[in-house]
Amino acid sequence: MTPTRYAFVKANWHSDIVDRALEGFCELIPASQVDVFDVPGAFEMPLLARDLASTGSYAAVTCAALVVDGGIYRHDFVAAAVVDGLMRASLDSGVPVLSVSLTPHHFQETAHHMAIYRDHFVTKGREAAQAALMIGKARASIAA
Repeated sequence: MTPTRYAFVKANWHSDIVDRALEGFCELIPASQVDVFDVPGAFEMPLLARDLASTGSYAAVTCAALVVDGGIYRHDFVAAAVVDGLMRASLDSGVPVLSVSLTPHHFQETAHHMAIYRDHFVTKGREAAQAALMIGKARASIAA
């Protein structure tokens, strides 16, 4: 039997932006079917995604984060490690692990940029829900 629950993992860095992805996700998948998990930052998402996917309880696991150049670490390194880890969690578990992890080139914490990314994360959350539903349908047709 195919699970009808979905896991949504969100990083707490820039949560005022990242949390908006969950809003978009729940426009297509009812919140009553979504278990939400918070992690400190993007780097912690792959491990939890793997653990959640391995339970067999979820049709898909979606992870959301905003990885910006903080000047202290290489944000491109973090972003690459996160996306690689999420893909590995998906391939190892056989459960779709989707990424709403964005790495803007020029992010500034201005009201203008914050508003743009808040809106963008709603869209990206909706797209992740569409992807979760679409891949579930495709995999069900293969199994039939």
